[in-house]
Amino acid sequence: MESQRQHKYAKQILKDLAQIFQRNIQDSFHGAFVTLKEVKISPDLSIASIYISVLPISKGEEVMLIIDQNNKRIRGILGKAIGKQARIVPHLRFFLDNTEEEASKMDSLLENLDIPEEDQSED
Repeated sequence: MESQRQHKYAKQILKDLAQIFQRNIQDSFHGAFVTLKEVKISPDLSIASIYISVLPISKGEEVMLIIDQNNKRIRGILGKAIGKQARIVPHLRFFLDNTEEEASKMDSLLENLDIPEEDQSED
């Protein structure tokens, strides 16, 4: 269960990271559309797990590589943004959130099911 403090801190980090990505990193993604979906914070506020989605889905691995290469830079910019409010800047761990891709696959599977009509005759 996430504490009120964790929730508030996660919301702040999500907001600040969204601005950082938009201002400082977006051009590095070569046309991919990156959305920050959720931030989860460890109880001691030292680790932030950030879940992102990427469109088109095929650019997901490339975007994750770019983010990994820029992780220290992103954390440094975040530190300047939250420095007045936070004692420590959390370590950032980024994860690709493929929920939409999975949902799309499920939709496709369900649409292609061949379910025979139920026999309505009474015995």
